[in-house]
Amino acid sequence: MSNRNLDRRALLIAGAGIATTAALTTFEPAAAGTTTKKTYKGHFGPANTQDWHYLPFKVPKGVRQIEVSYSYPPTVPGPGYSKNVVDIGIFDPSGTGLGNTKGFRGWSGGARSSFKISKTSATPGYLPGPITPGRWRIALGPYQIISRVDYEVTITLHHGKPGKPFVPAPAPTEVEDTGQGWYRGDLHVHTVHSDGSQTQVDVLGYAKAAGLDFIGTSEHNTSSATETWGRYVPDDFLVIPGEEVTTRAGHWLATGIPAGTWIDWRYLPEDDKLGQFTQQVRDLGGLAIAAHPYIGVPSIRWDFGDEFTEMDAIEVWNGKWDGFDEAALKRWVELLKAGIFKPAVGNSDTHRQSDTIGLAQTVVRAAGLSVDALIQGYRLGHSWVAESSAVDLQFTATLDDVSGQCGDRVPADPGQQVAVSLRATGVAGCTARLYGPNGAITGGTATAVGDEITLDATVAGGTAFVRAEIRRGTSVISPMVALTNPIFLTAAG
Repeated sequence: MSNRNLDRRALLIAGAGIATTAALTTFEPAAAGTTTKKTYKGHFGPANTQDWHYLPFKVPKGVRQIEVSYSYPPTVPGPGYSKNVVDIGIFDPSGTGLGNTKGFRGWSGGARSSFKISKTSATPGYLPGPITPGRWRIALGPYQIISRVDYEVTITLHHGKPGKPFVPAPAPTEVEDTGQGWYRGDLHVHTVHSDGSQTQVDVLGYAKAAGLDFIGTSEHNTSSATETWGRYVPDDFLVIPGEEVTTRAGHWLATGIPAGTWIDWRYLPEDDKLGQFTQQVRDLGGLAIAAHPYIGVPSIRWDFGDEFTEMDAIEVWNGKWDGFDEAALKRWVELLKAGIFKPAVGNSDTHRQSDTIGLAQTVVRAAGLSVDALIQGYRLGHSWVAESSAVDLQFTATLDDVSGQCGDRVPADPGQQVAVSLRATGVAGCTARLYGPNGAITGGTATAVGDEITLDATVAGGTAFVRAEIRRGTSVISPMVALTNPIFLTAAG
């Protein structure tokens, strides 16, 4: 089993429910310039642990900043990936109800042991804003508990006059003076705003060096980064706002939503709430993408159903190609054969520089370098996936005067012959294959000459679709170099 995905995600055990772990703690008003402090102590056990625990505390008037720190025993040594993990976040007096955007004030999971919030600023992962008097709640998530965990949470209130209001700086939603073209991007990117070690400036530098035109910000369960990308993004680059919605039954990307939007994650398949939140994303103009669905670990793998009913697309390629991606591709093909088209997407899931941004990347045909145009391109499958910007390809199907590319339809009746063409560069030592609903297409294989592949074939009309793969070497299970979304060859249903 690869460590690539596991070492960047906390592991958790399934559970359900919400619990208030402690009685309300009340802070009294205090003089400006002073601090007051309260500490909660408690424990979690390995059996029957509720998913979410809330520690309520009442904030008086005149508080300038809330500071929270917490601790619990370090990772428990053991076989495999055994560890105790307790996540943390916070809600303000607006409430903790499912989907209550107004109450959410931040989340850092297990990535940090302390945070601060004020009207002017906040620790990455948290939202600056007024310190409203009333009942606040620390949210604890016992992500994985394999032995008794004794935790301690300390809340420090800094009393005094609030500072100036935070001024959001979201990234522009389009790059000016761009038009129809193919744009390269990576929608699964993490920074210090969740559990990444790289700053936003770092990520932009890596992305530009990798030949990308855009990235999607996708911090775990928080919207904080989307309010600041505009401070850093250059004029010729696009940052698409989003969130990695990290539930206890799988992760998904809510991408293309307005900056500052928060999508809740506190539900399980049996709660029947996933569709509520994916529809929220679509209503906001965004896209729901199942992330790394076949990583074989509870909470990371996709447990909301293998037809991906509520998803708009599937991340079939996550980071360096491996067996998890092979499994995702297999299921994606099975759905395609069954007439269920969820466009294939590739992303890096980068958390640090060694998780190469743009490995993988999706190349999208869009009307311009804008959030709306790219989301539309993703939604329609007008895209293909590659391991790097060194790889380029053109994939077309033509019948008479009708020609189509990835995600397009070229209607053809039985007895007609559709000309399919694949041209690829940057693919030295690779083999290209064409596939239809019945598997490999006769005459649809070619090997590289130098760093180029030229593949021409005819496909019988009435074939549901044709798609392409390029793999390193000659084996059908060699590492992937590029893959396409299908071109459909039957009349629209």
